[in-house]
Amino acid sequence: MENYKKTKIVEKPCPPPFTDLPPDIIEMKVKDGSKIRNLMGYAIGKMELDSVRQMLFTGSGKAVSKTITCVEIMKRRLKELHQITKVLFKQIEEIWEPIVPEAGLDALTVKRNIPAICVLLSKDALDPQEPGYQAPGS
Repeated sequence: MENYKKTKIVEKPCPPPFTDLPPDIIEMKVKDGSKIRNLMGYAIGKMELDSVRQMLFTGSGKAVSKTITCVEIMKRRLKELHQITKVLFKQIEEIWEPIVPEAGLDALTVKRNIPAICVLLSKDALDPQEPGYQAPGS
């Protein structure tokens, strides 16, 4: 791969793991470079409002552990939150171009599956039969 450089990364859309969510739900997309303090300041401020009943945290790759940390902080600060966790894989394609185009090398496409997590937090009761459900305080 020393003769190639990565030129583009394309994330393939994956079907949402939760189908019956309200259209105005707040989705916290946690990235690898996100600051937990910034994420939590916004998320806790929104969840303390009576009008916000649910929040969705998503993260993939290196951000999975940061997503879990955010969810655990939320559950510690706001005690009565129900949780459903879904783990899935996102497919990404990396496009690699030859550094020297005259060398006769072709462009490469590398497909990888990276882990992702989606966590739904709700003030209202959720279906306890749903896989990945955690009751408040458990």
